[in-house]
Amino acid sequence: MVRPGRIAVFTNAILLLLVIIVGAVCFFPLGITTAGKVSDRVYYSGSKESGRVSLMFNVYGGADYIPSILDALDAFGVKATFFIGGCWADDHTETLRAIVSRGHELGNHGYFHKDQDKLSLSANKEEIVRCHDLVKALAGVEMQLFAPPSGAYSENTVNAAEALGYKVVMWSKDTIDWRDHDQTLIYSRATENAESGDLVLMHPTKETAAALPSVLAYYKENDLLQSKVSETLAL
Repeated sequence: MVRPGRIAVFTNAILLLLVIIVGAVCFFPLGITTAGKVSDRVYYSGSKESGRVSLMFNVYGGADYIPSILDALDAFGVKATFFIGGCWADDHTETLRAIVSRGHELGNHGYFHKDQDKLSLSANKEEIVRCHDLVKALAGVEMQLFAPPSGAYSENTVNAAEALGYKVVMWSKDTIDWRDHDQTLIYSRATENAESGDLVLMHPTKETAAALPSVLAYYKENDLLQSKVSETLAL
């Protein structure tokens, strides 16, 4: 015969276990990351001690201006990172390959320039994978950095990117050159209060290409080494 005291102990143990399980589910729901705020898993800048800054060109257009941008980078002996839109790469294969042949870094900018924050986890993955596979096929590059179009991302975006081996990259300075086609403004936004670790967002526009030599000269004069994004992030 089982004694009543033993039944009570067993029952209490079961109840305690249920409380622990329910508490765990409440605090850590299934399918939800527990890695902290989403923004804490996104790179907005690099190390302040690195002595490096990075120009990051988001590319969905402007193929005509990329050769002069590449020439300016070559003239200063520095490398940059070009975040490539998949549908752009499909139409500008030779320009894509020229970027790679000149020693620059490629990043993923999605295939169709969608607002990734509005997409499901699977749709986020599809945008990233489709661009990744195309660029790999055309240029032989395995990209590892993802810049969300328009800077729009959600937890789904970050989770999708991380699942695919990508790190999500934003910026610390925005030249807004896609909107303000003003060489002077582009220069000032890229250089004002520039500091080690800055990630400077640009696009291949006529005015950006014209401003670039002065921007690079400013960095050099101020002992800031223009580098690939992965180098500034020390990845």
